[in-house]
Amino acid sequence: MPYITVRDLAFKYGTETVLTNISFDIYAGDFMILTGENGAAKSTLLRNILGLLKPTQGTVTIAKLNNQNKPLTLGYVPQQVASFNVGFPSTVYELVQSGRFQNGRWYKRLSQVDKQHIKSALLAVGMWDMRHKKIGDLSGGQKQRISIARTFATDADVYVLDEPTTGMDKASREAFYQLLKHSCTYHKKAVLMVTHDYHDLQNYANRHITLTRKEGTPWRCFSMDSCKELS
Repeated sequence: MPYITVRDLAFKYGTETVLTNISFDIYAGDFMILTGENGAAKSTLLRNILGLLKPTQGTVTIAKLNNQNKPLTLGYVPQQVASFNVGFPSTVYELVQSGRFQNGRWYKRLSQVDKQHIKSALLAVGMWDMRHKKIGDLSGGQKQRISIARTFATDADVYVLDEPTTGMDKASREAFYQLLKHSCTYHKKAVLMVTHDYHDLQNYANRHITLTRKEGTPWRCFSMDSCKELS
């Protein structure tokens, strides 16, 4: 059973259609990338999938249970999510640690498994060595990285990521992609990620959606060109 099912999705801003004819499934273990030219409404598609926007046509169905028959969980990282000011009191570690306090666990002691998730998430975005720094002292790119790390510390079943590697250097991007592939292959997580790094991701992702301008319509109307398997 798919974790996410999208069928015949279309979306309008007012009277202007920006998406049409979008259909695909995301299964446990999928690492799916979403590409398209600037203005192709990729972020709009993600927000429709997450329920932050309502499709004008078609349906989005999110499974209630994961492949272990437990409630399905989603983690979302929007573009440039970090906006902490200089007075934000938390350290890097404390913020990422808060990702483990889910579903009524606020007053429980962190286990070794919790601590390993936190460390793995920080290592994956190249921020482990800065774990004791105050968030307000970080650059914008560093704040983006720890926001990603917090999402990964939640250990969600599906990660929806909107250009998460903006501001990362090549080594950090490679480490991040390796984490995603490992999570999908060995832990059966699912990833849907908007990216411009298609060529870099061909060795990691297994599926690719491309949004293209629909012929005979205004330039802002995009449809799904393909959902192809990557070898």
